[in-house]
Amino acid sequence: MYGVCGCCGALRPRYKRLVDNIFPEDPEDGLVKANMEKLTFYALSAPEKLDRIGAYLSERLSRDVARHRYGYVCMAMEALDQLLMACHCQSINLFVESFLTMVRKLLEADKPNLQILGTNSFVKFANIEEDTPSYHRSYDFFVSRFSEMCHSGYEDPDIRTKIRMAGVCGCCGALRPRYKRLVDNIFPEDPEDGLVKANMEKLTFYALSAPEKLDRIGAYLSERLSRDVARHRYGYVCMAMEALDQLLMACHCQSINLFVESFLTMVRKLLEADKPNLQILGTNSFVKFANIEEDTPSYHRSYDFFVSRFSEMCHSGYEDPDIRTKIRMAGIRGLQGVVRKTVNDELQANIWDPQHMDKIVPSLLFNLQQEEGIERSPSPETEKESPVELTERCFRELLGRAVYGNIKNAVKPVLMHLDNHSLWEGKQFAVRCFKIIMYSIQSQHSHLVIQQLLGHLDANSKNSARVRAGIVEVIAEAAVIEASGSIGPTVLEVFNTLLKQLRLSVDYELTGSYDSFGNMGSKVIKIHEERQLQEAVIKTIGSFANTLPTYQRSEVMLFIIGKIPVPGMYPALGSPNTGIEGSRMIQIMLLKSLLQVTAGFKSTNILTALPTSFLDPLLSFTLMEDAEIRLLVLDILISIIDRHDNRQKFSPVRIISDISVLKLKVDKCSRQDNLFMKKHSQRLYRHIYLACKEESSSQRHFESQYTLLGLMCVELANEEVVGDLIRLALALQDLALCDEALPVYNRCAIHALSAAYLNLISQLTTVPTFCQHVHEVIESRKKEHSFLLPEDVLTETSNIPEKLEKVEGEVLFVQAKIAEMLGGSGYNTERLATPYIPQITDEDRLSKRKSIGDTVSLQLEMESRQSPEKEQRSTAEQITFETLKQAIVDSVNVEELERERRRQVVERFQNAPFEEIAAHCGARASLLQSKLNQIFEITIRPPPSPSGSVGNGHGRTRSIPVYEMKFPDLCVY
Repeated sequence: MYGVCGCCGALRPRYKRLVDNIFPEDPEDGLVKANMEKLTFYALSAPEKLDRIGAYLSERLSRDVARHRYGYVCMAMEALDQLLMACHCQSINLFVESFLTMVRKLLEADKPNLQILGTNSFVKFANIEEDTPSYHRSYDFFVSRFSEMCHSGYEDPDIRTKIRMAGVCGCCGALRPRYKRLVDNIFPEDPEDGLVKANMEKLTFYALSAPEKLDRIGAYLSERLSRDVARHRYGYVCMAMEALDQLLMACHCQSINLFVESFLTMVRKLLEADKPNLQILGTNSFVKFANIEEDTPSYHRSYDFFVSRFSEMCHSGYEDPDIRTKIRMAGIRGLQGVVRKTVNDELQANIWDPQHMDKIVPSLLFNLQQEEGIERSPSPETEKESPVELTERCFRELLGRAVYGNIKNAVKPVLMHLDNHSLWEGKQFAVRCFKIIMYSIQSQHSHLVIQQLLGHLDANSKNSARVRAGIVEVIAEAAVIEASGSIGPTVLEVFNTLLKQLRLSVDYELTGSYDSFGNMGSKVIKIHEERQLQEAVIKTIGSFANTLPTYQRSEVMLFIIGKIPVPGMYPALGSPNTGIEGSRMIQIMLLKSLLQVTAGFKSTNILTALPTSFLDPLLSFTLMEDAEIRLLVLDILISIIDRHDNRQKFSPVRIISDISVLKLKVDKCSRQDNLFMKKHSQRLYRHIYLACKEESSSQRHFESQYTLLGLMCVELANEEVVGDLIRLALALQDLALCDEALPVYNRCAIHALSAAYLNLISQLTTVPTFCQHVHEVIESRKKEHSFLLPEDVLTETSNIPEKLEKVEGEVLFVQAKIAEMLGGSGYNTERLATPYIPQITDEDRLSKRKSIGDTVSLQLEMESRQSPEKEQRSTAEQITFETLKQAIVDSVNVEELERERRRQVVERFQNAPFEEIAAHCGARASLLQSKLNQIFEITIRPPPSPSGSVGNGHGRTRSIPVYEMKFPDLCVY
């Protein structure tokens, strides 16, 4: 026998040897994997051998069944299954016949296990898509056998159930639709192996070839996913979502909407799950879907659930911090996907509706706010993946897509979030939020954000000062960003709201309550917080004004000066509860605001920078009793006049032997500067002179006056102006000498001011004799009267005597000498020799106005003095208190007479005949015409003769008036 085996072994066909080699000696070891691969390769290389391979495997299986070698039977069926899965060729039909023969033998066996084994193999075969059809194959036996198994009456209930289930699977396996078989084939037995790539490609090709089946494919995948989620088979869940993602990316057709509905249903199930991994998986799939551009619109799709769920995930409070971070980031990405999917599609639900924005924006701000509690990692990858960075990117993308009509809905939730979480008081987060907003939205819409902030500030007028200060600071940052682009019509609106807040803050500070009536139940304020608010408002006004162009800043200056209550012009200077102190504080606050606006103001045309409408009310403050107000006005004038940054070079006030060390920037006086000085110089001199007479002036006042005089000399001076400034300095010296009612300090300070200024202007004129005279007087003062020089007076520790003795002799500047010295250099000697004296009428008009009545009397008196026909007029009536009282009493009688006259006119037109009324009106008309004729006779003169000669002896011919001339039609417009 051994000889026979030896002879036959060498003669056996190769396919038999390959089949025999796949079976091990011990059936428990399973198929020999390497030999099985060789057999598969041989079958693919020589498909004509498949039928023989199948027949030989069938022969071995029949022998093993007969010998009860069930281990080898199972291996034979496994080998057949693998060959079926691998081989798709024209010869597969012959191989299938052998396969079905083997399955029949197993189903005919008495052993339940063999029946179940044969059924499983048949089900696998049923799921295979054959490349070539079969016309002669019959399944009658299998239908009968599987039906019989469905009615199995096996004694053991467990085995009976298995047999019946196998019968059901066998019946249904041959009847299942093709798309279900394709879907099932993409899932491997082991979920760790991932999708079966070849079968996934088949499913994709089938979906592209038959797009009408997409909705069914989606529904079936959704069904499988729901089942796998319920059974916690999360590996298959991931594969199902991966398959859906690939189908979504590949398929763009008219039927995609139905498939998307199944997809969104699956995503919803994942988001509703308790497992964080499933929520993240569903979010990632939704984000991929959101990035797909659909070819066909959807009219019925809703994303309300996704907005709510993603917003909820953004607020996740999961215990594990790493998982919590992942969930929040998934929520942020989900919201970003919703925005991308809906914001540009008019057919979708409007994502800008308040119901959606009230969820999206607070969720983003919540995560943006978490930056303070997050410890930054030095790793750049961790930094890149932080929720804060992702949130900011998503927030910027949302705002960048906003159009004109959506800005309000996007900004309002931000304001509400900051209110609800008391984030205005911290300022930093609120400022950051609005910086993101201002830099993200389109520049032409920036003014809408400012308007909302201003409205929110008004709405919080009775809130705490810290809240209002936070809003003001945000407005400052936002307005600066907006001003760098297009400020639009909101410039004056910003300043108007800020000035209104200043007034309210002053009222709150003085009354001590936010309630205008000061009720006991109202909330009590903190004065220091109101002061901080006032400083913040003033700072905001300045920072915003610095970004404006010159012409807009000039408008703002006029706007603010128009808001300042001026004594004698506005009778009601404050609220009834604050009184005079309230008016004073309002004046100070508004002047401080004006000073902030003028800081750094550089105008090439001083006429437009200081128009009469601005200069008149401003100068009226220089003579007020309040020293702080006078000082603010001086600083404002200095800021406007200083166009070359010379201001700091005049401080401190001191005697400088060589002013070249100051490096003053001096430009030639322009024509506009000359016109300005010709128009307003005398008023400026007068107010400087009268301001020096104020007893409440301090060191800073005299320093500011010196700076103002120095800037006028450097910025605006021509030859005439220099002469007037010298006369003013000498007049100040005379004031200090003659006005003994002034305090000693003031008189010494005026002397020091005069000396320092004459020292400056003498070196600017470069007249040697003038400089020599000034130098001699200063040297004389240093020896005996040092308290008349700024080094001893205009310092923190002044060195002045208790009583000022009579000052005379060499320590005084002599006007006659100076006029003579300057006369040799071309200056007007006569004008220089004339002492400067401010006009009495102007001084009275611009003195401290106590009431409107005084102002009216002064104006009437001025008119009587300045009229060219004053000799024909009567003396101006002196309006006194008695006169006003009599006018009030007489006004009652006047009103009664007026009512009586009106009654008579009504009665006349109601009762008189028509002829009488017509005659009355005609008489009035003729009277009016006669007056007009008189006016025409006076105003219209005959035009001169073309020859220029006088008429002949018959007298001058009367010229035709212009209004009676007949002009050609072409000349008439």
